[in-house]
Amino acid sequence: MLGQLEQTVELVGDIVGPELMGTYLHGSSVLGGLCPASDLDVLVVTQASLGESQRRSLVKGLLEISGLTPEVRPVELTVVVQSDVRPWRFPPIGDFLWGEWLREDSLAGSIPQPEPIPDLALVLTVLLAGDRPLTGPRPAEVLAPVPHADLLRASVGDVPELLAKLDEDTRNVLLTLARIWSTLVTGEIRAKDDAADWALARLPVEHRPVLEHARDLYRTCHYQDETWSEQLRSQVRLHVDAVLARINPLAQKALGR
Repeated sequence: MLGQLEQTVELVGDIVGPELMGTYLHGSSVLGGLCPASDLDVLVVTQASLGESQRRSLVKGLLEISGLTPEVRPVELTVVVQSDVRPWRFPPIGDFLWGEWLREDSLAGSIPQPEPIPDLALVLTVLLAGDRPLTGPRPAEVLAPVPHADLLRASVGDVPELLAKLDEDTRNVLLTLARIWSTLVTGEIRAKDDAADWALARLPVEHRPVLEHARDLYRTCHYQDETWSEQLRSQVRLHVDAVLARINPLAQKALGR
């Protein structure tokens, strides 16, 4: 892990140069520890938007550093311009976002551009609480706190996109839905497996096996080693419906509807 983090920090420093304000850990690294398939989540704060050559250089370097093997973790790199997120407004603008899901697009020549990223509300909340600078000052010195209402808005806004990925990314969708439910009720962002434990204690027994399996996969194995029985697969949609029945009323309240 340290090797990849060091490479990522060095890559960012070389490319961003004097406009770099700080580099910060977030995600699983600060929410309770990395599991076998966890990303290395890094956020970069800059003083100005990246140029096109900087974007291309970052993508080229990340393609070499990141991976999906037992030896090489996926790296997710987010860049924000300080003036786009401080003072805070919703939805926040991300200047650059790259992760393994973009590898094929990147190899085909696609380069991440600035865009609204509502999920930054969750990212920055976790990052500020984790307080893990890799370079630069403490995050609270360069980033504004996220209002609780916007944290909830960002959480529920993920649901339609998550459901579209249910068949191809079952483990993460189930765990993320559990985390959304937990956040709506408690106001806290838990690690995915901790959120699953929270949800399991509140679900009827017939809806627990699917989430238990997703949690155990998260804790113990890489994606390529993941297996689902036909019996569990047949229970996924019923489980999701049960969780959505609990999320939806809370989401309506969070959105003021």
